[in-house]
Amino acid sequence: MFKYRIVALNLAFLATLAHADGDYISPTDDRVRLSLGVIHVSSSTDLQVDSSNGTPGTPINAENQFGLDKSDFEPKFQAMVRVNERNRLWFDYFTLDRTGSTMVTEPIVFRDSVLQVGNPLQSQLNLRMLGITYGYSFWHGEKLEVAATLEITSVDIAANAKVQTEAYHVNQNEDQAGPFPTPGLAATWVLSKRFYFDARAQYLNVHVHNLEGSLGFLDVDVLYRFRPNVSFAVGYDKVKASLSSTQATSGGYFDFNSGGPEFFIRVSF
Repeated sequence: MFKYRIVALNLAFLATLAHADGDYISPTDDRVRLSLGVIHVSSSTDLQVDSSNGTPGTPINAENQFGLDKSDFEPKFQAMVRVNERNRLWFDYFTLDRTGSTMVTEPIVFRDSVLQVGNPLQSQLNLRMLGITYGYSFWHGEKLEVAATLEITSVDIAANAKVQTEAYHVNQNEDQAGPFPTPGLAATWVLSKRFYFDARAQYLNVHVHNLEGSLGFLDVDVLYRFRPNVSFAVGYDKVKASLSSTQATSGGYFDFNSGGPEFFIRVSF
């Protein structure tokens, strides 16, 4: 929480440097954008973790069977740098850390552990996504800008299931990480000197050997320019990620959906 406050103070300081008056500059000509806010995410997580000998794991809904929160508030970080008129770079970071505490109501096969009925279950599921996106604006005007994009996203998924009683101890960890490319589109539509829309959409589905995965993002916002360099925004953000493995010793799947309304402040130059 402390680091979020530091970032907020830095943005507030930048906002004080923004001109209260001045010549109008279209949002399609922004050279640098820094956005900080909050997203109210609602999540659904389904997974299955097979044992190392090939025994199918139990299909699990993490919110219902592991007791993870279905909704939460998460910070939003985004930065954009325009290299020249048609070339831009975006930097995004998304994190969702959840813990749960519940009682096991049916036997659960989770990798090489079996969680028994009545066991007190402590669980944790962490998701990290760090993305760097390149965009080329094939249409660039004062009122409208549309760009083709390609993002390389580093995805890290870590799950933990822990049972600790006098007679039974389980501490099973699973961790999957790797880069993922996602092509897409980005658009800015200027309605007036005060209002404009900003949107990005990216998606890719790939199949390589025994692995199949998909990753998609959607971010749609309407912004009000309180000052030439300071905007307030409301919008909707959605993330969808899935990974399926048919490998004999590490089979299973992970299917994650998260989305919700967002509010943020943007400082641009």
